[in-house]
Amino acid sequence: MSVVVRFAPSPTGFLHIGGARTALFNWLYARHEKGRFLLRIEDTDRARSTEAAKQAILDGLTWLGLDWDGDVVYQFERAPRHAEVARQLLAQGHAYHCYCTPEELAAMREKARAEGRPLRYDGRCRERRAEDIPAGVKPTIRLKAPQSGETVIGDLVQGTVRVANEQLDDMILLRADGTPVYMLSVVVDDHDMGITHIIRGDDHLTNAFRQTQLYRACGWTVPAFAHIPLIHGPDGAKLSKRHGALGADAYRNLGYLPEAMRNYLLRLGWAHGDDEIISTEQAIAWFDIRDVGRSPARFDFAKLDSLNAHYLRESDNARLVAELRPFLAKLLNKAPDPTSEARLLRGMDGLKQRARTLVDLAAAAAIYVRSRPLPLDDKATALLDGEARGRLARLAARLDGIADWNTATLEAAVRAAAEAEGVKLGAVAQPLRAALTGSVVSPGIFEVMDVLGRDETLGRIRDVSPEAPAGSD
Repeated sequence: MSVVVRFAPSPTGFLHIGGARTALFNWLYARHEKGRFLLRIEDTDRARSTEAAKQAILDGLTWLGLDWDGDVVYQFERAPRHAEVARQLLAQGHAYHCYCTPEELAAMREKARAEGRPLRYDGRCRERRAEDIPAGVKPTIRLKAPQSGETVIGDLVQGTVRVANEQLDDMILLRADGTPVYMLSVVVDDHDMGITHIIRGDDHLTNAFRQTQLYRACGWTVPAFAHIPLIHGPDGAKLSKRHGALGADAYRNLGYLPEAMRNYLLRLGWAHGDDEIISTEQAIAWFDIRDVGRSPARFDFAKLDSLNAHYLRESDNARLVAELRPFLAKLLNKAPDPTSEARLLRGMDGLKQRARTLVDLAAAAAIYVRSRPLPLDDKATALLDGEARGRLARLAARLDGIADWNTATLEAAVRAAAEAEGVKLGAVAQPLRAALTGSVVSPGIFEVMDVLGRDETLGRIRDVSPEAPAGSD
């Protein structure tokens, strides 16, 4: 049997982190089994579904690298097919018309509440005689569910789960206005799409019992179920925005790489020994939905940051320059020009070693992109007193005469300048760092000088020490 799975989000908001993990597990299982990963947008809630949310879901999946097979299925467009199945069940005796008015249903619930019973439909229309049908009432269609025995599910994650059929009532399939309910639409779509495995959050586990009954009433094969535990915050509470329950677009804007997000989401509930760094290729080779744990996973930003830092260090420098463009444009209110990007490319090895996110990397990379004169932070300003500016002017004269501009010759020149001044290296190097970067923190200062080049280095020194030689800029 060829495996076919699906991710079926409702477009009522962004692609949140739990949905992204569900999509990833479906995608990995399909790729591992050499099957198909399908995408269905469950947009039957017309009041809450939006085009922006649909696009956010597609963009989020694309950014994460979770490519789907075939065209996207939109559930609302299939409503006539869903209604057709309900009418077929009615004709076959597996469903019946329910004429209960809203008032009757309210009274039924109130009585059950007063007697301490579950608020379930009591099945009074199952055998309703024709003469008892009220005039002018448009009926719903309800499933004629089994009333004895059990409905049992062999869940690939949760194990064997069961419910007594007497605890489940006859659910509505088709409303009085002819529109299908969610439960019917899901089952019909999964059957028609050939879904073999339903992998989703365990908040849908109770739905699986009713859906199983509906599959059997239709005479269809019930797919295998795998209900994965939800994600909790570090404190064990239900995941909320303060824990990281954000949309995929938010993580992108926070500067995380998609491969880091895939690796992190994979480890939320699934493991392969003690491996923490798992490439996508390894994940596809190793992943089995049966290895997902039953306990809720805990979201931890520190672990995500650590993983992202690893993937930044391993990333191609040219790719990182491209990734940084929107972050630098937001930080500096301008896009990097070709000269700045060339500097970024040369300096990227030194920059990416310390960054956790692209936001961090952009902040560090700004030293190669900012226009002169550089803004100086308070610590840099404090370093650049009159004595330091004089030393920088004299250092600039030495630097201007260097024929071969590289880290070795630059370090030798700065050390020679400190010796000539009769001071420690830091008394020259730290003011130099302040002048060249506007800060007291940066990659190695000789590396910075090499990346900036002769003209930019001398120009930045002259901006804080006007008596320094002009150079050629």
